[in-house]
Amino acid sequence: MEWTVDQLRQFVTTADCGSFSAAARRLGKAQSAVSTAIGLLEADLGVALFDRSRRNAQLSEAGQVLLLEARELLRQAEQLDQRARSLHEGNEGALSMAFDEALPYTAIATLLREISVKFPSLELTLLNGTATEVADYVEQERASLAFHFDRGPARASFELRRIGSVPQGVFVAVDHPLADGRTVRRKDLVGHRQLLMHADDVHEVAYSPRVWRSDSFYSTAEMVADKLGWAVLPVNIAHYEGYRQALKEVPCPALALPRLSVRMLWLQGRPLGATALYVQQRFAELLLDSAA
Repeated sequence: MEWTVDQLRQFVTTADCGSFSAAARRLGKAQSAVSTAIGLLEADLGVALFDRSRRNAQLSEAGQVLLLEARELLRQAEQLDQRARSLHEGNEGALSMAFDEALPYTAIATLLREISVKFPSLELTLLNGTATEVADYVEQERASLAFHFDRGPARASFELRRIGSVPQGVFVAVDHPLADGRTVRRKDLVGHRQLLMHADDVHEVAYSPRVWRSDSFYSTAEMVADKLGWAVLPVNIAHYEGYRQALKEVPCPALALPRLSVRMLWLQGRPLGATALYVQQRFAELLLDSAA
């Protein structure tokens, strides 16, 4: 095979334009050059791509079949060129990221849409899990980066950077006894089961003598909606479509709940490439917007 990408491009352009002369004008070439290039392509492939008995450049039966192949090859050539340019600019060719399942989905979705535009040739792998699981993915080298809620001291093998925070609140089911609109005191919480987040080496404050634990904010929210107890939840979880009508935030100034810190983890000794640095900066901005 001696055909070239340029010959394929001239073949496809001629098919799209419907004539050799129109294709030549679009490509900025002489008509004779386009005709010669396609003639050489036909000779190399061993088939006639156009029916030259007609006035316009009408595809032959073989040309119609091979046009699909030519378009795909040109797409792959363009993808190769984009990836090479991206690598030359210092961007990673591939990136794997792990996200805490409880982080604001709208911020993650916006980030992914923007990555697809800014880095169209990037090979991206996404993993999701609890705060502990996404950290494990980095340590196991299944993910290059992890974003999760700060659930305690990071392991010695990690570099970390705080990139934002998310508000949290006390939530109950809409028909829970504490959902009567009054300000809730600590002693009011003591009389009802508390649903706590469970994570290794992290001890959440228990205000009630009756406690259930879960390693997922979503399963905790489900239990709150089922009137099994009250819980401190990230506001974005409670406002998720499935829980918005079932949960109610109750004012409890006595707890003075801080915002939940969000951090990015990666392995020590692994420098961040241009794509990872962009992701860090942009996700921090999106978290700030989501909390506004």
